[in-house]
Amino acid sequence: MRFPTVTGSNLERRSFTLPGDLEGSLNLVILAFWRDHQMLVDTWMPLARRLQTNHSGLVAYELPVIESRSRLSQWFIDSGMRSGIPDRTTREHTITLYIDKVGFLASLGIDDDSTIHTLLIDRAGSILWRANGPLDPAKEEALSEFLGPCPTAA
Repeated sequence: MRFPTVTGSNLERRSFTLPGDLEGSLNLVILAFWRDHQMLVDTWMPLARRLQTNHSGLVAYELPVIESRSRLSQWFIDSGMRSGIPDRTTREHTITLYIDKVGFLASLGIDDDSTIHTLLIDRAGSILWRANGPLDPAKEEALSEFLGPCPTAA
């Protein structure tokens, strides 16, 4: 399965066409569909930071996936998110997608948007690993085993 081609902008107003504009040779992409999913996303962030440090070429992104809206609505939502995230690096790696959510979910084989979905994809969009819901020890172990030893670790 492949990640579909979609466009969005990060919270620093840089446009992206995904998956090709993702910066890593491997990309940990956390898909969130509702505002209250942020606490679920936050369970993954410490691991995502460690993986970026320990695995050269791996970059983590948060992708809020929101049904298409007017430009004014998009500006309002993005401004609210931007003001709530003081860290520039986090804003640079948060790419909002205003798209046909139902079609996007179907293209990824996601049956519902009641929880977050975390995907490991390459720059070409191949989905190499996936999980849904908050991080737990079993998911962390499975992802770590998939990635293998940390090549940049001493």
